[in-house]
Amino acid sequence: MSPSLDPHFFRHEYGRLVATLSRRAGVRELQAVEDAAQGALLAAVEDWPRVGLPDNPSAWLFRVASNHLVSELQRRTRHGELDRRSVDASDGAVSPAGISLSGELDDDLLRLLFVCCSDVLPIESQLVLALKVLCGFGVREIAERLFSTEASVYKRLGRAQAQLRVTTVDLDGVPTEQLAPRLPAVLAVAYLLFTEGYLSSHPEAPLRRDLCDEAIRITTLLAFHPVGATPETFALLALMHLHSARASGRHSPSSGLLLLDEQDRSSWNQAEIQLGLGWLARSAQGSGFSRYHAEAGIAAEHCLAPTLDETRWDRIVACYELLEQTAPSVLHALNRAVAVAELRGPAAGLAVLDSIDVPAWLERSHVVYAVRADLLGRCGQVELARQQARAALERASSRAIADMLERRFAPFLNE
Repeated sequence: MSPSLDPHFFRHEYGRLVATLSRRAGVRELQAVEDAAQGALLAAVEDWPRVGLPDNPSAWLFRVASNHLVSELQRRTRHGELDRRSVDASDGAVSPAGISLSGELDDDLLRLLFVCCSDVLPIESQLVLALKVLCGFGVREIAERLFSTEASVYKRLGRAQAQLRVTTVDLDGVPTEQLAPRLPAVLAVAYLLFTEGYLSSHPEAPLRRDLCDEAIRITTLLAFHPVGATPETFALLALMHLHSARASGRHSPSSGLLLLDEQDRSSWNQAEIQLGLGWLARSAQGSGFSRYHAEAGIAAEHCLAPTLDETRWDRIVACYELLEQTAPSVLHALNRAVAVAELRGPAAGLAVLDSIDVPAWLERSHVVYAVRADLLGRCGQVELARQQARAALERASSRAIADMLERRFAPFLNE
């Protein structure tokens, strides 16, 4: 493929194609829309290396996908009334027509995100459907992010698609107050999208800036729209910017993923840190408090600390305590154990860790074993630390994570 084509082009275009075509053909035809989008991408992969890139790759994909979709819908007699005007690609442009969401929200992808987060679907199905259809996640990636199994993800996708086929879901003309109940699920999808970019489960890409940038774009659209301009949205946007500002320091071409104490803080983007802090200040409006407020507060403390030793761990521990109260999770408890270890010593952190009831789904992850190995090693319990480190390595979800763990635990793994 030509070097002028962005390596993330196809992932971006997939979501745009599905969003634009599903608005024109209807959400009930979501499966046909996905098939058409996938067909267009496959045709591009086969044709472009042979004949070269078209002048407008996006328009080419849209035209091919539109033709696929119209042909399929016309083939099915019960959709015979749909003609080419329903999915108009005659001008070769990918410029969605206006829609009448309250506040003139004119982004097709965001509009379909609200459709996927309809309350006719269970919350788990909402997340799975949005991540698959709009964010281009594979089933394995979704299972990783939701701590689920691939079989469960397939079932949720099937149920969600079946439900949408028999449900009228149309956002045209819906007032803001009726969209507001869907906002938490929309924010959750944006959060998961950013997380997969920042802490990627992809075996060859530990950091996926395209996903981070898309999550920030979606959340920024929300922040400037009446339905999404809430303290919770502002806090999530702050969290994203504060993490994104440190992204370049988290990865080295020679060393891969870097631990916090290995990072060059001078490489952090100070302008983006200030942008994140601005959104965090704006999120303090009103009396509402969400998990995103707590997580953004933690990220802000890391960004503001000149060195690891000068980090205000007492404030980070307090934020984790608030986070556990707001959104109870064993993962938050694990992170609090790490913060307590920095504040009061590894034995105190280990005591917190030992008080946590680790569920079966987390035992499939490297995370709990890595935390336990770190704290045991710092407490001088080398043999137990070695056992936990090996267990973490066995469960590492990517080579980049395995390399980071091997480097971190080398002192007692190599003894």
